[in-house]
Amino acid sequence: MLARRKMSSGELAEKVGITPANLSILKCGKAKAIRLSTMDAICQALDCQPGDILEYRAEE
Repeated sequence: MLARRKMSSGELAEKVGITPANLSILKCGKAKAIRLSTMDAICQALDCQPGDILEYRAEE
């Protein structure tokens, strides 16, 4: 979605109000949880739905 919106990770982090390091953790799939307020802010900044940026992966 970042590429589609022609937005950098740093710009998204600034718009959402989180650190670039925390955004990187979310992007890499290493986060254990995400606050709904953060998800809401990301979706607003990217003009998308949560399903556009989330993917379910079963634990191995």
